[in-house]
Amino acid sequence: MQINQHWQGLDPDTRGASVAMGNFDGVHLGHRSVIDLARPHGPLGIVTFEPHPREYFAPQAAPFRLMNAEARSNRLAKLGVKQLFQLPFDAELASLSPEAFARDILAGGLGVAHVVVGADFCFGKGRAGKAADLQALGQTYGFGVTVAELVKSDGREISSTAIRQALSDGRPRDAAAMLGHWHRIDGEVIHGEKRGRELGYPTANMSVAGLHLPKLGVYAALVDVLTGPQAGSYHGAASLGVRPMFGENTPNLETYLFDFKGDLYGQHVSIGLVDYLRPEMKFDGLPGLMTQMAADVARSREILAAL
Repeated sequence: MQINQHWQGLDPDTRGASVAMGNFDGVHLGHRSVIDLARPHGPLGIVTFEPHPREYFAPQAAPFRLMNAEARSNRLAKLGVKQLFQLPFDAELASLSPEAFARDILAGGLGVAHVVVGADFCFGKGRAGKAADLQALGQTYGFGVTVAELVKSDGREISSTAIRQALSDGRPRDAAAMLGHWHRIDGEVIHGEKRGRELGYPTANMSVAGLHLPKLGVYAALVDVLTGPQAGSYHGAASLGVRPMFGENTPNLETYLFDFKGDLYGQHVSIGLVDYLRPEMKFDGLPGLMTQMAADVARSREILAAL
């Protein structure tokens, strides 16, 4: 998949794509329906924005994203996307009228052949443009437009909001049913305090900055090592939280990979949350912590073996 982070001066070979357009936070089943409608009309592309427009307009708001840009691009690549147009959402883009966006970016800059959006899609300054407006502008500027109906599950619309709530409640399987895949946290393995190694459970540490936090606690997890000589798929147990045993309060994700030996520092991994095992706990001492960690690992092995 080719990633383009601008719309000007692109290779002519990128023109003529059939694109699904939106934020695609989580790349859930509703997003999948939009993407699938774009497939028959030309080389499959995505038009999305980075940062998320909500982050641009409300930078002090609490983190809400289900996926960072890396996780989103990894998921879109698995869906067969050929061109990812990850447009910088800045003052210039935010100031464009709906017509200027359609004319200058979609038609002039990207040269799209077809655009698919969800029925609730809005675009242009002040979110003034609606899906019907895009259809009219497409006729004017020479690209087709399809509007996808919203997807429902059990009579309810699938939304990033509903998925965030399921994760906050510690219901990763319910979130996965709406996503169409396990909820994943992707990123680089960073150096931590290395306490897990001292206890016999070395962990891959990752930042969760900027992301909506699922319920803090311990999870059975699927692990994909995306880069490096040990790239592959593994089972593991992941702890998401602030490590109350050691008085720290910056949330991070620490994952113990079963039957793994090696150094993952600087490599990129993807952690899929499967089942919530228990909340974070503060133990009286290390023996209690180690006993619980052994129980967590045993329970995670049992759950993941049954997948």
